[in-house]
Amino acid sequence: MCNMSNRTFTMIKPDAMKNGHAGAIIDKIIKKGFKVVALKQIRLDAEKAGEFYAIHRERPFFGELVSFMSSGPVIAAILEKENAVNDFRALIGATDPAKADEGTIRKLFATSLGENAIHGSDSDENARIEGDFFFSVLERI
Repeated sequence: MCNMSNRTFTMIKPDAMKNGHAGAIIDKIIKKGFKVVALKQIRLDAEKAGEFYAIHRERPFFGELVSFMSSGPVIAAILEKENAVNDFRALIGATDPAKADEGTIRKLFATSLGENAIHGSDSDENARIEGDFFFSVLERI
């Protein structure tokens, strides 16, 4: 079993899927040295989207977030690389694409703060929790 600090979780969101950016995003991730250890395309229903984003339940944007995340398919993945969480956060850029650095995934593919193309875990602990939400042990290499 790999050290969890070398793994992170990501999800390509419905906006990037609808706009045809999934392949380019995955290519960018791999070219930055991340190894894909689990990958699947799924569609979250409102219940599962709400469960995944439960940490935001009391926030005013929760309903919109759940609606958006259940509006189309997503690609979920567990990625592996040394310093995975921090390196991946740097690769995806700021949540608001207008504030994201040039060349980051959100600068290239996101359209707004709400439709920001990709999710990335913010800690080793959340990477484990989020990866476990989507993938069984049998689905990982």
